[in-house]
Amino acid sequence: MGIKWRHRVWPAAPLALALLAAAGCDSGTTDATPKPTAAPPTSAARMCAKPAAGPAKAPAGAVTVDPAVPGDLAAKTENSPAHTTFWLRPGKHTLMSDRYDQVIPKEGDVYVGAPGAVLDGRRSNQYAFGGAAPDVTIRYLTVQQFVAPRDEGVVNHDSADGWVIEHATIQKNTGAGLMAGARQQVRASCLRDNGQYGMNAYKAADGIKGLVLEGNEITGNNTDDWERQRPDCGCSGGVKFWAVNGADIRGNWVHDNRGTGLWADTNNNDFLIEDNLIEGNDGAALIYETSYNAVIRKNTIRRNNWVEGRSYAAAGDTFPFATLYLSESGGEPRIRARTDKIDISRNVLENNWSGITLWENADRFCNSPANTSSGDCTLLVKNTGRCAQPAIADAPLYSDCRWKTQRVDIHDNRFVLDKSVVGCTVKCDRMAVLSNYGTYPDWSPYQGERVAEAITGAQHNRWHDNVYVGPWTFVVHDASRTVGFKQWRAAPYRQDAGSTLRAKDGG
Repeated sequence: MGIKWRHRVWPAAPLALALLAAAGCDSGTTDATPKPTAAPPTSAARMCAKPAAGPAKAPAGAVTVDPAVPGDLAAKTENSPAHTTFWLRPGKHTLMSDRYDQVIPKEGDVYVGAPGAVLDGRRSNQYAFGGAAPDVTIRYLTVQQFVAPRDEGVVNHDSADGWVIEHATIQKNTGAGLMAGARQQVRASCLRDNGQYGMNAYKAADGIKGLVLEGNEITGNNTDDWERQRPDCGCSGGVKFWAVNGADIRGNWVHDNRGTGLWADTNNNDFLIEDNLIEGNDGAALIYETSYNAVIRKNTIRRNNWVEGRSYAAAGDTFPFATLYLSESGGEPRIRARTDKIDISRNVLENNWSGITLWENADRFCNSPANTSSGDCTLLVKNTGRCAQPAIADAPLYSDCRWKTQRVDIHDNRFVLDKSVVGCTVKCDRMAVLSNYGTYPDWSPYQGERVAEAITGAQHNRWHDNVYVGPWTFVVHDASRTVGFKQWRAAPYRQDAGSTLRAKDGG
């Protein structure tokens, strides 16, 4: 997958965290570290505390699997025809002892767990369910204690297409609890306490189309703290999406993950992210990076980015880290999707470490050594080698070789900040649209302030009709330029027409 980055190399997490104790007013106080999130309103997806129970009796025609027989599930799968339903009796089911032993379903197989049915890897087996068979279903089953390597997954290890995961609990595994294939549906499930990701939506060959993630609880993932082990790897979080074309992410409770809650990284397109409760994650609630065309609406986003935002502030970093972070991502009408922009609307963001940052790295483009999404190019240019001098200096490659933060429409949102709740004085109160001064490589046509001027004034990025409560400030053009609400709304920026700002919430 290569190393993914946000905008430049930052201090390693251990250094930043070590500075917390010595942090002054810029970073706030360490007693503001968020506590584990309390149960949300009943409208949120509370799937982990009391998972739904499967059938107490075998469905008609099902093959019964006995937990007293090691490897019974894998053996009966191998010896049964495609489209077989398997019912796992109550108890702890195991595989044989080789680390590569796993269940290899056939097309259309269905696995249903009885109340208390658990498939346990005993910290020995790497994978639970693998193979290329499409249209497999897993319901009412707990899968735990498997030890997949980094960037690999336990359930649907080989990213087969059309799998349905419902009312499942996938927990306490290393790597990713779940991989994804095209047309995969993950509903009403608990993805918790996995070592790297709750789900890693990555498929090397053709990418993933038509992914649904609905009504799940995604919590406590990245227990192995991969950003500490491999600083700036971009390889952790609740869910990571890579090259997914078409995803509906709705009604999930994404909370208390170590790192980012939801992270779409590299050539994703056509995302609908709505009606989610995203709270208490150590890093950003959502990162949308080098990707295209999304609708982000009606989400409740609160108390995110306290740990990472505070650690960078303590280390003296001036970048406006935010809870909703768009990095080299925007709307592109030439790429088919349900929208031709990134529409961020009707969300409530409350007491996060800062708000929304729109960022575009001047030095990051196809074929640049500064593009650590190694080997990838934009969806507009298939051959990365075309992005070179002299052709890149002129149309169309001058534009098409960049992932551009453009056509972002931020409206009808509510942004609430009480610094006494977050535990900070400054650096946690920012909205931002900015770039850096282009310097690298020496053949880059984007040197100087070209990208900063474009993202700020020429790429149709617009805030309007929002409500702000609290002491908000605004970063424009580059990290050194901070303005107040009045200047933000005036020429030359002319942002937030129709918006209001007040010091305190009037109800």
